[in-house]
Amino acid sequence: MGVLIVLVVLAVLAVLIAGAAIGIYNKLVRKRNGVDNAWAQIGVQLKRRYDLIPNLIVTVKGYAAHERQTFESVTAARVAAMAATGPVEKAKAENALTSALRSVFAVAEAYPQLQASRNFSELQGELSDTENRIAYSRQYYNDAVLTYNSAVQTVPSNIVAGTFGFGPREFFTAPESDRGPVHVRF
Repeated sequence: MGVLIVLVVLAVLAVLIAGAAIGIYNKLVRKRNGVDNAWAQIGVQLKRRYDLIPNLIVTVKGYAAHERQTFESVTAARVAAMAATGPVEKAKAENALTSALRSVFAVAEAYPQLQASRNFSELQGELSDTENRIAYSRQYYNDAVLTYNSAVQTVPSNIVAGTFGFGPREFFTAPESDRGPVHVRF
């Protein structure tokens, strides 16, 4: 009779441990999927940004055709940003694109007629709105990565994570060169 009780207790413990492991596994899958979804949302906003840039360039070219170097740098930065993969590479490419876009807006300031253009104003507003959405999406992604990484690295879920190959994800961060103070030159 004593052996039977021990076997029942062991069976119950095994079921509880298996149930806990399944629950932790499912939690990790949900968190990983949340990170993937957040990354996809960044992609949606970046696609919107990439689609707006050619329209902006065409509009500005109509007023400032001789600013060819500026337009080429924006186009090259856009292509590089679209080709970048992973959070670190994507962040670096996006920062280069943002810098190139600032050059376009700086060129636009020299052309009052362009500033008064309704089409330019609308594109500038849409791009500004998109930049805000991208910033929010990046923050949401980083929050999802933080939650996921915490789950992957804390006990007892780290045991299940290690067993089933759940590894930490990278944050979307600005490169070191972009973290310092902004230098304004006149």
